[in-house]
Amino acid sequence: MEGEHSTMAMLTVSQLRMEFGEQKLFDNMNFEVQNGDRIGLIGVNGCGKSTLFKMLTGEYDPTDGDIILHKDTRIGYMEQHVCRNLSLSAYDEVLSVFQDLIEAEQEMEQLNAAIAAGTDADNLDELVERQAFLHEMFTRRDGLTYRAKARSALLGLGFDDEHIHLPIRSLSGGQRAKLQLAKLLLCDANLLLLDEPTNHLDTHAVEWLEDYLMNCGCSFIVISHDRYFLDKVTNRTFELENKRMTPYKGNYSAYLPQRAERRLTIQRVYDNTVKEITRLEGIVEQQRRWNREKNIRTAESKQKIIDRLTENLERPEAEPDSMTFRLHIQNQSGEDVLEVSDVGLSFGNTVLFRHVSMEIHRGEKIFLLGPNGCGKTSLIKTLLGQYQADSGRIRYGVGVKKGYYDQIQSGMDSSKTVFEEIADRFPSMTNTEIRSTLARLLFKNDDVFKPLSTLSGGERAKVLLTELMLSQANFLLLDEPTNHLDIHSCEALQQALADYEGTLLIVSHDRYLINHLADKIFYLTADGIQVYEGNYEDFLQKFQPFAATKPSPIVSSANKQIDYKNKKERDTLRRKHKAKIAKLEQAIAETEDALTALHASLSEPENACSYEKTLSLTEEIDKTQHQLDALYEEWETTSLLLEDSFGTS
Repeated sequence: MEGEHSTMAMLTVSQLRMEFGEQKLFDNMNFEVQNGDRIGLIGVNGCGKSTLFKMLTGEYDPTDGDIILHKDTRIGYMEQHVCRNLSLSAYDEVLSVFQDLIEAEQEMEQLNAAIAAGTDADNLDELVERQAFLHEMFTRRDGLTYRAKARSALLGLGFDDEHIHLPIRSLSGGQRAKLQLAKLLLCDANLLLLDEPTNHLDTHAVEWLEDYLMNCGCSFIVISHDRYFLDKVTNRTFELENKRMTPYKGNYSAYLPQRAERRLTIQRVYDNTVKEITRLEGIVEQQRRWNREKNIRTAESKQKIIDRLTENLERPEAEPDSMTFRLHIQNQSGEDVLEVSDVGLSFGNTVLFRHVSMEIHRGEKIFLLGPNGCGKTSLIKTLLGQYQADSGRIRYGVGVKKGYYDQIQSGMDSSKTVFEEIADRFPSMTNTEIRSTLARLLFKNDDVFKPLSTLSGGERAKVLLTELMLSQANFLLLDEPTNHLDIHSCEALQQALADYEGTLLIVSHDRYLINHLADKIFYLTADGIQVYEGNYEDFLQKFQPFAATKPSPIVSSANKQIDYKNKKERDTLRRKHKAKIAKLEQAIAETEDALTALHASLSEPENACSYEKTLSLTEEIDKTQHQLDALYEEWETTSLLLEDSFGTS
């Protein structure tokens, strides 16, 4: 089966077209998924990525074209694993994907009991045959470890032992989404469709998921705006743009220069072709003016070339709309931007953090990291004066003007329109200036009159970024600024922050952003701040507890099977060595007894006086001694093999 998969596509999409009413979502889409492909699917919000998944699973039928699955391809999609029995525990819900193994296990127990009782002697051969079949299937399908795999997946995705056994109805929406993901990962599919799988996961769980996907042996297509995650787990990138699919080799970072080069090549070919058509049109016009027979033939010949070039001319597709903005500062701050000394914060009897001390200097790009619930957002709000510190001192430097991005977007009045929000915050701006500014963040035409209450999380984020841009602050405190943005908007924001001349303090789980911007990382603990120089990769190398607490990934089914077979072979070999040693030791004891008897016989007077008897016994003693020496040598060799291969246990 594997050899067949290696030469045939698991999935082929040919000339796919999808329309909803008058809206055309896909047109002439073509791509293949091969065994071993780990594909990142990217594209702007609304381009149809999730719709494509529903078409691949058969939930939606295409308007035209073909979706062909190889006969051995088994697609797994998160929405197929919705939790319906809310009285089940999280653990039992995950175990439900192993229902065939559970049933096989129960049947084997019944067969074992029937065979042991001997009550059905006439059908004994059939019972034994059925037992052997089930045992082989159970072992091949990792039946010995399915319970451990279920528990490992739940722990890896952020559950603890208490939540594993809670009924589903008592779990949050995020925890239920993790349950669906666990079931998808453990199901029998070999082509996974993953739609934003890192949502609801903390950094530890995301890293566990990365390890799992790299080792599970499945092919997959993943939609994600987590660029660091895409870099870690993918080996191909599909871009859905302008109703077409374009495949690229490599992960997200490898895709970026390839995409730029492809667009540049298409533009160059287009420009050169247009230039050639213009040149030929000049020749045709000139030849027709001369109007001789030879000139007319030349004009007709050149016109045919023009027609062919025009017919095959591929106009470069327009870039998808993306944010284009810069973060300017009005005035430079002093060298010392912020000094924090021994700050603590608590709510009631709960101490969130204490002994927080740090210094931030002009131009630094600092990221504030720490485990979920450690108080990163609360620390930012304490620095801004929104929360009152229990102790310590917070001092800003000369000329510092602060700007704040709130991840929960709580500072906006939902009764206002987008235009009114900006106009009220910046009353000196003209209507034209407001509309021009909003257009740079993709609020165009009547979009500026949308009520804030109707906006998506990504649109509200862009309103906040507009206010941040217009504030011209020189010290930005940003709390999860990429949370609601699509991948192209994340790129635009990252570039704006990279070009920003002020100082940054950012709370973020966006490891790609951290890795490309950070020159220092502050790690918040209950007892203060730990400072790490460098970016995210530098932080991972230096911060050992982070790696030490990372949950272990589930070993892939194939690797698990290999490990099981290797263990079985080692156990068999160990038993063979031990049995051989025991047999040798018995033979040595018997040979030593025989040798002692021969020496005793040689000492008897009647044998000692007989030359023939003495010669015969001496030869027998030499022969037995050689046998004993050989047995000792074999015993020593086998003992060393056992010790070297398996230790002394």
